[in-house]
Amino acid sequence: MTRSAPLLLLLAALLFFFALGNHELQGSTEARVAGIAMAMHLDNDWVVPRLFREPFLEKPPLSLWLDAGAIRLFGGTTWAVRLASAFAGLFSVMLLYGMLCKFGRPKALAFVAGLMLATMASYWSNVRGVGEDSLLTLGVTMALLAFYQANRPESERDRSNLGTWLLFTLGMVIATLSKGVLGLAMPGVVIFVYLASTSLMDKQFKLGDWIKPGLFTLLALVPLMIWLGFLYQRDGLQGVREVLLTNSVGRFSGSFVEAGHYEPFYYYIVKLPEAFLPWNILVYLGLWHFRKSLVRNRYRLFFSVWLVAQFTLLTFASSKRTVYLMALTPAAAVLAAEYGGVLLGWLKSRGQVSHVAEHVYENRRGLVGGFFTVVVACYLIAAFWFAPKADLRQSFVPVISQIQAMQAQGKEVVLYQANERIAGAGVFYMQGYLTILQTPEELKSYLAAKPGNVALVDNTDRLNVPVRVVKEMAINRQPYYFVEQ
Repeated sequence: MTRSAPLLLLLAALLFFFALGNHELQGSTEARVAGIAMAMHLDNDWVVPRLFREPFLEKPPLSLWLDAGAIRLFGGTTWAVRLASAFAGLFSVMLLYGMLCKFGRPKALAFVAGLMLATMASYWSNVRGVGEDSLLTLGVTMALLAFYQANRPESERDRSNLGTWLLFTLGMVIATLSKGVLGLAMPGVVIFVYLASTSLMDKQFKLGDWIKPGLFTLLALVPLMIWLGFLYQRDGLQGVREVLLTNSVGRFSGSFVEAGHYEPFYYYIVKLPEAFLPWNILVYLGLWHFRKSLVRNRYRLFFSVWLVAQFTLLTFASSKRTVYLMALTPAAAVLAAEYGGVLLGWLKSRGQVSHVAEHVYENRRGLVGGFFTVVVACYLIAAFWFAPKADLRQSFVPVISQIQAMQAQGKEVVLYQANERIAGAGVFYMQGYLTILQTPEELKSYLAAKPGNVALVDNTDRLNVPVRVVKEMAINRQPYYFVEQ
């Protein structure tokens, strides 16, 4: 290994693992996913993910398997359930570095691209959270980089492509077991547009270039099909349909209205100023600068297609969240690093007529290193200091602790029409289940059954049951009320 590879590994590991368990579950995704993983561990059911003790089939369970396995190995801690995302982020960074070197790019540029990816704000924050998007990004990155390597001219790669195609297959396995149909579509749209573009440029259609990724994609679908087979045995055709159609095609088309996250067509365009911070300016300038060289430079064409094709696909989807842009970040990092190299070349040429440009170019290593040092330091401070501060507003622990305190007093506590956040957090922190009531009749009967029975609700205006609020708390502006009759 060269000196830059261990340094990048060290910096990325520091960014992703430092103070990883320093704060509690925050936000809806962390609470929900951690709760489902804890339920999988408690029930020892590795086929059907469950929330509210009911099947939760939004996505295939790869991230849940890893999270539940970490809980079983290391205990039910926030650190344990974030490990899978952090390792996926680390592997993506190092894979990007290694493949760029394999593509013949300078090691310094590959190092900068990897570090830009690791320090992209959206990427960094998602890698340090519980969820499946970091694994999806790893799978997409692995599949697309392997695909590009396999399709380079034979003089630029090893003659035997089997290892590269197996890497592609592994990436597709990870992507599809993380996000199902979306895990197939995200790399698929890039491959289709790239092959279509190169076929038009070369005025030649090579059937083999299209058949190979298709065949290895079919091979990659085998693990997903095996899981779907077990799911069919347990939950019937309805469970399979929910994974493949309702929660995938339905979210894309907008027919699954319960999914939420529906935003206007221009949502991601509005989000562009913050999408790839702090490197977004370099990304967009690079995309514009390289536009005229794409016909003769397939390397730049591939990463431009990666960014634009996936962005277009997500724009047409009805369900939108900024986290969905995470799979675009490796391509963004490459374009930013490449344009940074262009700027350095401009400074070098300007140095012949400008002393300022000459001075900046001569001290480029120190300036770039200093800037990266400041960026990394800011992230470490955020992880150590600001993330725990956010617990004051976003942590579920105070509410769960109040439930446990009431239980210690001999009171029975149930959840009424619980949302996914509080239900998931309850299972995770209590490592057990609370009873969940759904109808006003069930609530009225429960409260009247015994004095001191308590229910946790998030709204008292629509109860249609006379209650007395004994305790009021809030999580990120969402009120929660402990009520009794």
